[in-house]
Amino acid sequence: MQKTKKSIAKKFKITGTGKVMLRKPGYRHFLRHKSNSRLRRAGKDVCLSNAKQAAAVRAAMPFGGF
Repeated sequence: MQKTKKSIAKKFKITGTGKVMLRKPGYRHFLRHKSNSRLRRAGKDVCLSNAKQAAAVRAAMPFGGF
């Protein structure tokens, strides 16, 4: 039986259509010196476009719902 890699499960999520989404790291503290446009862009999840990396994430999350 495969186990889910918990470190990966906390950083990534798999959408209903199978895309791998991630939240940009580094935006929980030290926000005062970052510009508003930078913070706006960072608030959105990003789709992992590299196919090899996305496949590795899916392999590490066998119960990810895809």
